[in-house]
Amino acid sequence: MRQRSLIAITAALAAGALTLTACGSRDDDGGGSSGDGGTTVVIGVDAPLTGDLSALGLGIKNSVDLATKQANKQKVVEGVTFKIEALDDQAQPSSGQQNATKLVANKDVLGAVGPLNSSVAESMQKVFDDAKLVQVSPANTNPALTQGQDWNGGEKLRPYKSYFRTATTDAIQGPYAAQYVYNDAKKTKAFVIDDKKTYGAGLAATFSDEYKKLGGKIVGTEHIDPETKDFSAVATKVKNSGADVVYYGGEYPQAGPLSKQIKAAGAKIPLVGGDGIYSADFISLAGASGAGDLATSVGAPVEELPSAKEFVANYKAAGYKDAYEAYGGYSYDSAWAIIQAVKKVVEDNNGELPDDARAKVTEAMQNVSFDGVTGKVSFDEFGDATNKQLTVYSVEGTDWSPVKSGTYEG
Repeated sequence: MRQRSLIAITAALAAGALTLTACGSRDDDGGGSSGDGGTTVVIGVDAPLTGDLSALGLGIKNSVDLATKQANKQKVVEGVTFKIEALDDQAQPSSGQQNATKLVANKDVLGAVGPLNSSVAESMQKVFDDAKLVQVSPANTNPALTQGQDWNGGEKLRPYKSYFRTATTDAIQGPYAAQYVYNDAKKTKAFVIDDKKTYGAGLAATFSDEYKKLGGKIVGTEHIDPETKDFSAVATKVKNSGADVVYYGGEYPQAGPLSKQIKAAGAKIPLVGGDGIYSADFISLAGASGAGDLATSVGAPVEELPSAKEFVANYKAAGYKDAYEAYGGYSYDSAWAIIQAVKKVVEDNNGELPDDARAKVTEAMQNVSFDGVTGKVSFDEFGDATNKQLTVYSVEGTDWSPVKSGTYEG
């Protein structure tokens, strides 16, 4: 590999364009030369590490970190040491775009895991794609990210070939929730609320479409401001609507107080949401009145999967102070997919990274296939996960309890 001269390194450092890892110097072609003669490959992580959604973000970061440590321990890619560079997007698209630019500037980065939010992903995709840097999200569920804006009823067109995800989409999650609410929970009058963001509005729309097809009635709709926690006005509208269920498209920092205030207004009905509310923090925020509330989340319960036992044990043994939360298994599998793609590229190039490593890793990702923490991990022609399983959870006491797992029957 071509080593930078001392002068070039000094100039790059002065310009802020270069980050040296502790183990050695950097290479132009991606991957740094480590002190033991090996190569360092960095996996970027973008997630909300501070703020309201940090519980989910920290679970993502820790799970990617665990994957790299396991890969190094097992010597999955001979001669390669994996590290992470974790950046905080605070669930803000502008921060996500800046983080994407920063990761692209670090030539050691050959892949990125994240983000949590679909709206943040929208701001990052082109930055990564222009640099041919592969991105694998464990949590984005908006269908347009992989299938284009006309995915529903129009032509499905993949916008960016560098973008993949291990989570299934709202094209499946919303309708799956509608089927459970109408067919299993026997709720026929729904009040639908969303936070006007990419994820929440999209999820609410796919739920509503399927719910109406099944025969359910939408008795009211409302948009909330996610920057506030006073939902008394909308809670009163829910009470007066006669709804027997509320569907909320959004995330747990708003869903918890919303559920609590709806019950306080006199509507003793369950609030149902997607994976964005499936967090222990929702239960804390909703309080005792959240009992019986429901959430769908991607995949089967990690704790019940035989394939996840080792992940759960290793995560505990690693001593992370934050829980892996809803996306831990998917984050581990996202990182492992990048590791497997790097392995293929190295093996195809006589044990070394090629000059166009990023492009080759992105190309290899399309054919990655392995048995992961969350089950079989592979991608379809859009970069979407082939694993379409979902689970409905109910709040019971201080925990989420799974009540039904399956796939959407469309």
